[in-house]
Amino acid sequence: MENTLRVPTKEQLEKYDRLKACLGSFQSLAVAFSSGVDSALLLYAAKEALGERAIAVTAASGAFPKRELAEAKAFCAEHGILQEIVEFREMEVEGFRENPKNRCYICKKALFQEILRAAAVHGIDTVAEGSNLDDLGDYRPGLTAIAELGIESPLRTCGLTKSDIRALSGYFGLPTWNKPSYACLASRFVYGETITIEKLSMVDRAEQLLFNLGFSQFRVRIHGMMARIEVLPEEFPKLLENRLPVVRALKEYGFTYVSMDLAGYRTGSMNETFLFR
Repeated sequence: MENTLRVPTKEQLEKYDRLKACLGSFQSLAVAFSSGVDSALLLYAAKEALGERAIAVTAASGAFPKRELAEAKAFCAEHGILQEIVEFREMEVEGFRENPKNRCYICKKALFQEILRAAAVHGIDTVAEGSNLDDLGDYRPGLTAIAELGIESPLRTCGLTKSDIRALSGYFGLPTWNKPSYACLASRFVYGETITIEKLSMVDRAEQLLFNLGFSQFRVRIHGMMARIEVLPEEFPKLLENRLPVVRALKEYGFTYVSMDLAGYRTGSMNETFLFR
């Protein structure tokens, strides 16, 4: 995650112009908006390109941190964007609880079907999501579901990377420019381990604690009743300084064991169990 605000390069500004031109080609557009770094810039650009013909659709789900929904509502209110809230019950989606290796595919397909229905209520038949060019470098079965449903991915189409998105977001004054990257809380579970509402809540509370302590990027992975904490290597000393209160809190949340991953924070670490054997 970038911590220093910087002026976008000419190339990055040109990419943004291409993005707006791409978005402007749609008659109307519903942006799947999570309040994350990527979807925030996408929604901002859609509002600039389409005005009131762009809306946000946000999922209220137990698999996303509660603070994310509040931030999504605040962003839309600040920018005068119509927002539709979809109640998504992922625990009722067949196959989700069992957490197979294609869980993200199963979940994304069900979620975006709901988003498409919500968009249709507003007379909008085009939906866009915020994956970027860097997302092609990891195991992301959800992208297959997105493609099958005909969901647009303008950030990828226009070649924007996460670094581009952060630089442009800072330039336009978006509060998400240096926001930590988040993902569905189900991604904290080792494949094959049953996902429960109780364990999702345990992970959510644990990560909220790290957020409150000021860690810049983190994950709390769950293995049975053990928490495996990932933070940036430069923040190892901070975690050790807070070792006792962190352990005490996580045990109160329901974890039996609390560990620190010496490899540090990285995206998709659960994929290492089958990608790198």
